[in-house]
Amino acid sequence: MNVAEAIEQRRAVKHYDPAHRMTEAEITELLSLAMKSPTAFNIQHWRFVVVGDPELRRQIRAVAWDQAQVTDASLLIVLCADGRAWKKQPQGYWRNAPQAVQDFLVPAIGQYYEGREQVQRDECMRSCGLAGQTIMLAAKAMGYDSCPMDGFDFDAVAKLINLPEDHLIAFMIVVGKGTKEAWPRGGQLAYEQVVIKNRF
Repeated sequence: MNVAEAIEQRRAVKHYDPAHRMTEAEITELLSLAMKSPTAFNIQHWRFVVVGDPELRRQIRAVAWDQAQVTDASLLIVLCADGRAWKKQPQGYWRNAPQAVQDFLVPAIGQYYEGREQVQRDECMRSCGLAGQTIMLAAKAMGYDSCPMDGFDFDAVAKLINLPEDHLIAFMIVVGKGTKEAWPRGGQLAYEQVVIKNRF
């Protein structure tokens, strides 16, 4: 399957075969591909909490409007971000770059983010969004369906997964073998309404 096919075929699927299990090799492949997603300054602040414990899944389902895909899909991933990754050993993000590149970029990280809480949060959300789309397209290419989710109590899930204070949750994604097709697309906006040339 090529990328265009994966984009066309990816849908938010809600119904999954609860008996299907992804192999550890498949999960590793999927999340390793997600780790190729771009991040500003190569900060890589996404953290993928893979929830495999059935009881913890049930508890998360209870604070996610009782949505069946939380427990039925093969994989439940809580996409989180380390909001302070920009200041935690930033030299490590560029350790393999030429010295001149390191000398320029490593100090620039702190200069860009220091004291800018909203920018730090926005960066986390952008990065998790890019990684999430990578997960969903890679899953489709591997023959799996997926569904991004923000219909849950973020604070409750944070407590259930012991989210560190300096981390945040962007959204969740389930991946697995769908048992029902998604509804027809609800109503795509016209190309001309979405694509603006030069200025509004």
